Amino acid sequence: MNNYGSKFKISVFGESHGKWIGVVLDGVTPGIDLSEEDFQIFLSRRKDGEFPQLQAGVTARKEDDIPVLASGIYKGKTTGAPLAILFENLRQNPADYKSFSDIPRPSHSDFAAKVKFKGFNDPRGSGHFSGRMTLCLVAAGVVAKKALEASGMHISVSSKIESIGGETEADKWADMINAVKGEGDSLGGEISCRIEGVHSGVGDPFFNSLESQIAHLAFSIPGVKGIQFGDFSDLKNPSGCKPSSLKGSVFNDAITDAQGHTLTNHSGGINGGLANGNPIVFSLDIRPTSSIAKPQRTFSFHSGQMESLSVGGRHDACIALRCPVIAEAISYLVLADNLL
Repeated sequence: MNNYGSKFKISVFGESHGKWIGVVLDGVTPGIDLSEEDFQIFLSRRKDGEFPQLQAGVTARKEDDIPVLASGIYKGKTTGAPLAILFENLRQNPADYKSFSDIPRPSHSDFAAKVKFKGFNDPRGSGHFSGRMTLCLVAAGVVAKKALEASGMHISVSSKIESIGGETEADKWADMINAVKGEGDSLGGEISCRIEGVHSGVGDPFFNSLESQIAHLAFSIPGVKGIQFGDFSDLKNPSGCKPSSLKGSVFNDAITDAQGHTLTNHSGGINGGLANGNPIVFSLDIRPTSSIAKPQRTFSFHSGQMESLSVGGRHDACIALRCPVIAEAISYLVLADNLL
């Protein structure tokens, strides 16, 4: 339920407004140089988003996000024992969430979690379902990246925001976010991710295909509602392209040499569940934040009927702003589990 991996394993724990959140990694290569400073750039990207000019779209909750390397480290190097990384929650405000057990937020986990855990779940800040838990994924991704580098693998992963609220022109995003925030509403977005340096043959057919593995972790990111593999930048209107809308003669990637390089990359670097040696390219569709101040109708367990709900507290106007580094992290985790 809270675990991933067969060789490079992670387990996440904690709640948004509990004392700590954290991740335990097992299968970490011994002898890797690792310090708190290695995490700073990646954790800052998650906390502040990718664009300083779009800070209005990021939650006002600003935690220190200082990693505590609690085990599996000795004299600045990994020991090979389970590596535990902790983060203290210092700026909780649980009063913002006290009503959501009785009045679940529309399109949020409140209702389903109440049923699943018979009302014993921690609802504060969405508890274990919070986007804050992605901090653990990013931290684990940092370790996975360093483990791959220590094994001599030259793999690079990069990601970017492709659109916000359906708009691909970045110079319009700030105005859109400010406007929707003023309305007490939210926006979604699309994130693309590109992985280079993975040799052909990595992955497995059927149930453990490389696409399945990436999708598995992608859907652990709160807010992800869709994933698509493929690079369609060579086609007209690439942002609107879907494999199902193309003819085979257009979709197919012509192989150009014995190494498997192709003229196009519509398959996204994966065929039959296996890496084909070309860049692995996928995109994530991120839903609008469900916690919004704009009044919505929802069921109340207290009154037994629908009531108006306006969500207070500190929430992102666009959670997609903080997702690129998370997409990179899950990519490194999948590759570490396949290659180490």
